[in-house]
Amino acid sequence: MKGTVWGKMLNRRSALVGFISCFCFSSTFLSGSIVAASSHDPLLGSARVVFQILVCVCLQTNYGDIEFGFYPSVAPKTVEHIYKLVRLGGYNTNHFFRVEKGFVAQVADVASGRSAPMNEEQRREAEKTVIGEFSQVKHVRGILSMGRHEDPNSAASSFSMLLGDSPHLDGQYAIFGKVTKGDETLKALEELPTRREGIFVMPTERITILSSYYYDTEMESCEHERSIMKRRLAASAIEIERQRMKCFP
Repeated sequence: MKGTVWGKMLNRRSALVGFISCFCFSSTFLSGSIVAASSHDPLLGSARVVFQILVCVCLQTNYGDIEFGFYPSVAPKTVEHIYKLVRLGGYNTNHFFRVEKGFVAQVADVASGRSAPMNEEQRREAEKTVIGEFSQVKHVRGILSMGRHEDPNSAASSFSMLLGDSPHLDGQYAIFGKVTKGDETLKALEELPTRREGIFVMPTERITILSSYYYDTEMESCEHERSIMKRRLAASAIEIERQRMKCFP
């Protein structure tokens, strides 16, 4: 009898662990890496990218991180293209070639802006262009917006992080995400010395994207919740065993 009871308890515990694993897998699978899922911004997907910034001014080295997320429902092809470049390490050693206070901090084109050589896969992706996925989303501070030439379908890998509201850009440039953390880093970039070259305001020192990494907020949340539930189940199993030993010495 006691073996049967304990066996049922073990099976129930195993089923719970299986349920937790399946629930986490299902929610992550259904959400995908770039599917909209955010309580703060319904357009934001679950994927996050972090650029680690290096600036050398007067022999002093400064670091800062900028994290951003994507709008997959707004500009799916653009998001797919940029996210793939990130995963390939395409933006590593690239730089911000333009910083205009109150307007934009613009990342250079990957094909020409990196200081490190590219491999073939990086080059193939960097040289692709994407169609202009223009939307009704507004150009406000923190928004990510693709750079392009006169051709509306000429966007490649250069994009801007908005440093202020710019309604004159609305509907003209493809918005594909927004900055989620690191506004203090953007503010620091705005204070760097600049020079004007034609229509561009450019930093006097190179602002390097030293490295980048990406993660999924859904996956991290799931792992945390699963870890908590596993600890609770383990504690419950110990208590069940203690009670069993009292009842069936």
